[in-house]
Amino acid sequence: MIRTTYSDPADSTTALAHENPYPELRKIIKEEGLLDKTPTYYLLKILSTLSLLGVSITVLVMVDNFWFQLANAAFLAFVFGQLGFLGHDAGHRSISGSLRGNEIVGLSVSFLIGLSRTWWVTAHNQHHSTPNDLDQDPHVDIPVLAYTEEAALKKSRIMRFFIGYQAFYLIPLLTLEGLGLRMASFVFLWNQRRSKYFGIELPLLGFHILIYFGLLVYCLSPLQALGFFLVHQLLFGLYYGTVFAPNHKGMLIIDEDNPLDFLRTQVLTTRNVKPGLVADFWYGGLNYQIEHHLFPLMPRKNFGKARNIVKTFCLERDISYYETGTYQSYKEILSYMHQIVAPVRVFPKFNGSLKSSGPFTTT
Repeated sequence: MIRTTYSDPADSTTALAHENPYPELRKIIKEEGLLDKTPTYYLLKILSTLSLLGVSITVLVMVDNFWFQLANAAFLAFVFGQLGFLGHDAGHRSISGSLRGNEIVGLSVSFLIGLSRTWWVTAHNQHHSTPNDLDQDPHVDIPVLAYTEEAALKKSRIMRFFIGYQAFYLIPLLTLEGLGLRMASFVFLWNQRRSKYFGIELPLLGFHILIYFGLLVYCLSPLQALGFFLVHQLLFGLYYGTVFAPNHKGMLIIDEDNPLDFLRTQVLTTRNVKPGLVADFWYGGLNYQIEHHLFPLMPRKNFGKARNIVKTFCLERDISYYETGTYQSYKEILSYMHQIVAPVRVFPKFNGSLKSSGPFTTT
């Protein structure tokens, strides 16, 4: 069963269920060399990102001005996000042609930002296999949010009261994303003590915490350290949350009975944010989310060229390729999140205060 339907009747899921155009598309992409590794690009990207980290640490140690340090905490949140994008690419084996090379980068990033590489790869690979599948996609398994009317109605009475207004607290909730990622990392490692890198990752996370708080306590007073920690962690969560939110929220929802082929599953559940120098840098290439889902091993540098090919390929086959601007993507997300929980809202006068403007409509 598909819980949402695309508004364009030309994209019939039943008529196209048995067609599989992906191999043809992949052949084109491969012949263009877009799956080839780009070691020079990633070497420069790693060095430049580590330089930004070095600048932030130097400011923390050398500058004796609390307000300047709060600005530095915000800057460090951005740097952590950029490091995380490198870890994400390593997890997809996009950086190096060797498994060991990607693992080294991934484990290094795990240490630098305090996340479990194994947990991220496990959950993220499952997400790629079943995007926007409420039963199997771990990225939509969030107790305080509902992505369909049915899911909202199944919540407890207390949770229904809050979820009816989820569009209003979604953005503030994203500030906790960074802390949630760390907690999920520790829980995963503790429950998977026989995992390949358990003996490495747990000490790395421990060293990260020791060095992170050691620097804060050494360089700042206790209250200043607390302020730095809160600004850094909350803005890091907000940065990551707002980068990942446009990817799938408000797009096609599927379940285990999904009749679509691989290409349509990935494209119809995914939204691109329009490219540009600033957007590409800010999103770490993840604004090309459609291309990333179709070719998860593709180096980030090649997404722009792949976009032109994929977009044309989809349009020629009446497959909706959805792309919008940053502002519009968040507008669509909030509108969708508000509209689908209308039946559980306690105060009806709030119904319709956010009108749906996305490419999909609930059924």
